[in-house]
Amino acid sequence: MPGSFKYGVSTYSYVDDYGSVMTLEDAFDHIADTGATGIEILGEGQIEGFPNPSSQFLDRWFGLLDKYKLEPTNMCSWVDMRITLQRNLTIEEGAAELERDLRLAHQLGFKFLRPKFGVLSHDLMPEPQWEAYTERNLELAHELGVVICPEIHAPTPIKHEVVDGYINFIERTGTKNFGLMIDTGIFQDRPLTHWGSHQINEEARKHMEFLNGIKVPPEHFLDVAQYVVFIQAKFHDIDENLEDQNIPWKPVISAIKRSGYSGYLSSEYEGWRAPWRSIDQVRRQHALLRKLEREFDEGKFA
Repeated sequence: MPGSFKYGVSTYSYVDDYGSVMTLEDAFDHIADTGATGIEILGEGQIEGFPNPSSQFLDRWFGLLDKYKLEPTNMCSWVDMRITLQRNLTIEEGAAELERDLRLAHQLGFKFLRPKFGVLSHDLMPEPQWEAYTERNLELAHELGVVICPEIHAPTPIKHEVVDGYINFIERTGTKNFGLMIDTGIFQDRPLTHWGSHQINEEARKHMEFLNGIKVPPEHFLDVAQYVVFIQAKFHDIDENLEDQNIPWKPVISAIKRSGYSGYLSSEYEGWRAPWRSIDQVRRQHALLRKLEREFDEGKFA
């Protein structure tokens, strides 16, 4: 029988409340209250003094991890190749940004680092130098015990040259410190009604077709599962009956379980940003995912 999932939460789920009516400890408290064991953060968003946190922040960070019995899972970062409009960063500069974030992730206890590479197209083709500056950091990632995992995110499906490029990099280098992060928003098969704080109108849908869902078949997960090291459990709206309005969780969970994946499902709420709504939505998702995993393990899936 496949192993059990681990459950975590990304603080991005609380993005509109965080820093206004929610403190760092509040986020820890809400995450622990779901029964989760992992916390995922946005480095620039939740680390005071980024990229050089003070000793006071570090003491508070590790104190909260101990108090709420959470472990750091993934730190999200960015390699900003257009930090200046006059030119792209050089390979050396890109490598230095990635090295900085690897060391910071390790300092805070994270095992995964999601770098958002600069992109060249609507379907998120990464700028071509990503491979060179990533390869320069593989030895450091190995020494630090951190896995670099770029995100497969809508509108990029699993069967795409972006994914092929990442897999080819893994195969060529033989590295164990680079893998795929799957964002479950790629499985969305029904349109969104809200995105962030905005109600979606037809004009928005014309310019951002992915809001209707790119409808990746969950079975495609099986084709890349051996390379997947982390899953962001993206979702937008779960009703009071624990029915997701956009993502078909039963076939998604079935595919992930059958693949043998036993890592983290890290909740990433990206629905309507009404005050405090994210807290209830994350709790609903954890109840739903645990229910489906239990039913799969009990042989109740058709």
